Amino acid sequence: MASTAPPRGSAPASAHRSAPARRSASVAVLRAEARLFAREPGALFWIVLFPSLLLTILGLIPSFREVSADLGGRRVVDLYVPVVVLLAVVTAGPQAMPPVLTGYRERGILRRMSTTPVRPRTLLTAQFALHGAATLVSAALAMAIGRIAFGVALPEQPAGYVLALLVTTASALALGALVCSVARTQKMASTLGSAVFFPAMFTAGVWIPVQAMPETLRSIVHLTPFGAASEALNRAAGGAWPAWTDLGVTGLWAVLLGAAAVRWFRWE
Repeated sequence: MASTAPPRGSAPASAHRSAPARRSASVAVLRAEARLFAREPGALFWIVLFPSLLLTILGLIPSFREVSADLGGRRVVDLYVPVVVLLAVVTAGPQAMPPVLTGYRERGILRRMSTTPVRPRTLLTAQFALHGAATLVSAALAMAIGRIAFGVALPEQPAGYVLALLVTTASALALGALVCSVARTQKMASTLGSAVFFPAMFTAGVWIPVQAMPETLRSIVHLTPFGAASEALNRAAGGAWPAWTDLGVTGLWAVLLGAAAVRWFRWE
């Protein structure tokens, strides 16, 4: 009887079918998560709309539109465009994303997914992509409002600005993943996310722009991921390439936070 075994060196047919199946399933997960994300008005408001709304409110303050010699001939509203961009990033990372992922784990969705062609990491990747895209949309909206409503110049070093924004987004999402890793329940994730969110807002310069902080405090804040990111975005907005030290600090935080999240993350 002739052997029905596949020729030596050839992959089984199931292996050829599995890769397209996984790709198709990944696309389906991304589409489903995008639809669910679009139905969350709270997340969309705080990530996409609130930073621009805050910028509009601050820009309507007359003193914020006056040139200040202490700020190098710039206005307070000029400094706040990078700040509200960072606010969107901080909101998406430790505040908005952890309750979603923790809720999936708490309800056993991640565990059940491990028995299908879609692995739990596919869901995580989709969430990272959606929250990252939301921050980029928010950044574009804030810069457009700043330019149209208050005459804030667009970044004079766009490549450096985009690089700093991408590194910062990676750091924020890694921080969000770490919150999800250590939180056992959805309620705990919301609590921890809020506990991280407010210090992150301070270091991003929401209450006081980093560039206007006292020198000692500014030096300390520059060691945090969002303080360094604020300086990097500010330099790129003014036409200079972001300092590699600022990019390095933010990038190092992204690596450390991401490694900690991977170390402690639980699928169930």
